Amino acid sequence: MSDEQGFSPRERRASFTLAGIFGMRMLGLFMIMPVFALYGDELIGFSPLWVGIVIGVYGLTQAALQIPAGWLSDRIGRKPVIYGGLALFALGSVVAAMSESVYGVAIGRVLQGSGAIAGAILALAADITHEENRTKAMAIIGVCIGISFAIAMVLGPVLASFFGLSGVFWATAVLSIVGMVMVYFMLPNSIHKGQIRDVTAAPELFSRLLKDKQLLRLDFGIMLLHLTLTAVFVAFPLTLLDAGLAAERHWWLYLPMLLLSFILIVPFLILGAKRNMNKQLFLASILVMMVSLILMATGQGHIAVLAVAMLLYFTAFNFMEASLPAFLSMLAPAGAKGTAMGIYSTSQFLGAFLGGVLGGLLYQELGGAGVFLLVAACMAFWFWLAAGMTNVSKVRSHILPIGVNIEDTARRESLLTQLLALPGVQEALIIPEEGAAYLKVDGNVFELDQAKRLINL
Repeated sequence: MSDEQGFSPRERRASFTLAGIFGMRMLGLFMIMPVFALYGDELIGFSPLWVGIVIGVYGLTQAALQIPAGWLSDRIGRKPVIYGGLALFALGSVVAAMSESVYGVAIGRVLQGSGAIAGAILALAADITHEENRTKAMAIIGVCIGISFAIAMVLGPVLASFFGLSGVFWATAVLSIVGMVMVYFMLPNSIHKGQIRDVTAAPELFSRLLKDKQLLRLDFGIMLLHLTLTAVFVAFPLTLLDAGLAAERHWWLYLPMLLLSFILIVPFLILGAKRNMNKQLFLASILVMMVSLILMATGQGHIAVLAVAMLLYFTAFNFMEASLPAFLSMLAPAGAKGTAMGIYSTSQFLGAFLGGVLGGLLYQELGGAGVFLLVAACMAFWFWLAAGMTNVSKVRSHILPIGVNIEDTARRESLLTQLLALPGVQEALIIPEEGAAYLKVDGNVFELDQAKRLINL
């Protein structure tokens, strides 16, 4: 195990391995998005509606199984769930690759989505890292997901141009097998800690969190963000094709726009953190996304306009994708972060499914412009909804192992009272079964060493 100052080699290797496994799986899910509308027209039953269903249907099984898979990993261990999830993903990829109809491909995508391993991966990261390094491990995983999306927008079109649609699915099957090899050879064996409330959901907290208006704003926000993403990629590849950009060259537009968007969001992330302008910048990003969608609708036939629209879209999307989990971490009650994240992730995948179906229906009835304009209306609704969001500050969460006997109720209550009296502590929760204290603190004034001395008296 690491010391308290930084990663040990074991923690670093495990964190990057888990990030790579998670990233490869997301890469496999995302690669189909920019290409299916272009290369799926030879499949039996092809239609705009089925384009949307195929792109988004993985989200339905992800939404249904995300939390149960995390619970299962608490019971039987993390690695078995990860192996099983990757095997299901590989099976779904093979089914989709060998299918000659959109219905078979949709079944393959359902199987891909059923390999819901996010909860198990995050829980394993928590098992094998010291609490003070856990945030770093989660950040590495989060960055890898963002990178996988960017790679998918480029690699998907390139693979499809050389090997066709089936080649993309065969590539995702290979990625799954590589992931299983990485689990076997590169992940250290760890002592399974059971439920850790920072990363896994606690059933008894659902009712409370589903009544929290601030958290619900974030849940609806991530749902609308991914609804928009899948709906856009039902229509945008066909819009580029109609504008005269050949399918095999679509990555020429995606790559520079994505790279520029990553550069553009950096100063805004820094500004939001240093000036406490998170809410203002977040609302501005929703407006930027709405403008980008209107440009997509009105710029039909003009590649330059569509390129600018995609730059604005990617910039706003990446900023919100990075900001929403941070907001959730700050707003979730002490000891409820894992449950809040489970509800949030379920909302995200449900949004992906709804966006695919909605985008397919709208394109079938109203064309690409109709998709973009109605999704822009969803952004207007989101802006209204997010306007009531709390302007989050430098709130941080900590999990501290307790070095004293807390089985005695009076001793536990006394310790809880003392923790709450510490400067900067906003919430405190002691879970005797875990031998841990969950703290939600103001990072500007809270002193971690002071809390450690108190709980280890």
